[in-house]
Amino acid sequence: MKRHVRIFWSALVVAMLLCGAVAARAAEEGGSPAEQPVGTVFKWIHFAILAGVAYWLFAKVLPPKFRRNADDISEAIAKATAAKTEAERQLQEAAAKIASLEQEVTAFRATAQKEAEAEVERLRVATRNDTEKIRLAAQGEIEAAERAARVELKALAAKLAVDRAESLVGKEMTPAVQEALINNFVQSLQGRPN
Repeated sequence: MKRHVRIFWSALVVAMLLCGAVAARAAEEGGSPAEQPVGTVFKWIHFAILAGVAYWLFAKVLPPKFRRNADDISEAIAKATAAKTEAERQLQEAAAKIASLEQEVTAFRATAQKEAEAEVERLRVATRNDTEKIRLAAQGEIEAAERAARVELKALAAKLAVDRAESLVGKEMTPAVQEALINNFVQSLQGRPN
């Protein structure tokens, strides 16, 4: 490709020099170079050069550039289409995840509600059981305290009765009464078989 460009530029320089030389000669002879037969030939040569340059430009140089640009644009369109497809796929996945996430949240809430209700019921049952145990334990302690108080009350009553009896007996017990009691006791022993 570079070789064609060099040849083109070399031919263009030669043609310009040739046109310049013809114009200089025509100026020496006088008159317009375009009116002379050599000027007409140079007009056609000039036209041929411009037509060749235009052909070369439109046939050789521009189509590959246009093709490259078209390929770049096609590639960019293909990449954009692929990116759009991927983005749409990701959007659909995200929408599906969001939809399933809402369902999961609803399911988690329902499960949490059921578990909370079960926990509340379990705590109620445990509280009832603990309350019953405490009531039974308190009732047992009350009964035990009541029994202990009765025993203590009986012991106190017995002690008071013994003290009172002792004081009464002590007042009424004279040496003669004591001797009569001992004699009665001894006699009752004699009448018994061993």
